[in-house]
Amino acid sequence: MEESFTKAREMQFPRSILVGHDTLAQCAEVSADLGFFGRGAIITGEKSNASAGNAVQDFMTEGGYDVDTIVTGAATMANVEEIVARVMEEGYGFLLAVGGGSKIDITKMVASRTRVPFISVPTTASHDGIASGRASLKSDLGPKSVQAVAPMGIIADTGVISRAPYRYLAAGCADVISNLTALMDWEFARRLRNEFFSSTAYYLSKHSAEAIIENAEFIKPDIEESVWTVIKPIIISGTSMSIAGNSRPTSGSEHMFSHALDILYPDRALHGEQCGVGTIMMTYLHGGDWMRIRKALKDIGAPVDAKGINLKEDEVVEALSKMHTIRKDRFTIVGEKGLSPEVARVVAETTLVI
Repeated sequence: MEESFTKAREMQFPRSILVGHDTLAQCAEVSADLGFFGRGAIITGEKSNASAGNAVQDFMTEGGYDVDTIVTGAATMANVEEIVARVMEEGYGFLLAVGGGSKIDITKMVASRTRVPFISVPTTASHDGIASGRASLKSDLGPKSVQAVAPMGIIADTGVISRAPYRYLAAGCADVISNLTALMDWEFARRLRNEFFSSTAYYLSKHSAEAIIENAEFIKPDIEESVWTVIKPIIISGTSMSIAGNSRPTSGSEHMFSHALDILYPDRALHGEQCGVGTIMMTYLHGGDWMRIRKALKDIGAPVDAKGINLKEDEVVEALSKMHTIRKDRFTIVGEKGLSPEVARVVAETTLVI
């Protein structure tokens, strides 16, 4: 007798996505379309409150909404718990995450714990967490990626994002380009470990990365259209994680390299910058066209060598040698035993021209 079919899986997606010039002015309209009512709260940081939070507050008030502003700091569990307590005490019916990755990550966790829906309002585009249900929280052992909830809506104002330092946009491009080695690792794990694989998530993730690479020479500072070109692949990349049910389509050995740097040499560079440099080296290990990756990153203005992420030769080698210890549950090209220091040095010297 054949076994009955028992597969079941939940997929969370943003219901409304608004991208373009001056879209911030429509935050009250989007909130109404999503069925938000009652009192709400804006979760933001000091800088992002000045760049967009105050404007969101005004637009929501003009639209008939009563919203408070909560200014918070880094994406830590302590800050999450503090805001959870306030949301429960005040009885907010909806949230707006206005800021960069850390503020959106905090809001994802708060929304998950309180079951209060939220809208993602990015002020930078430094990685693909804008649309995903994954959150990255800081801890003593480095950043930790955890499952939270996806936003119900996204309002990405290209004008606001274009006024942020260009470095963040370049880092977001590098983060999406790094999907390519994550996908190589995923295929590798499917062949060798029979790991779960989603072809839909795979192709969405790959499409996002290729869209950035194909337009690399046109992505430049102080051009709002560059944000328009980049923001859609970033959102699609985040959506691929919702389809897969995990971060496999966008996080592989290149992210393990980045996380190793976060532990060994914290705050030297942005997450996307580290992933981009890691992608060059991991593509080399996979036998792929690492020069194509390097050229695209260089055209965009993202780092392509150790100096670009404020590292020395020995520091890169140490991170490469220890990265396999970061996520032992994720099988990648570096394997379970990792790279020897000798091999790590060859990889770095060959690809990064240290």
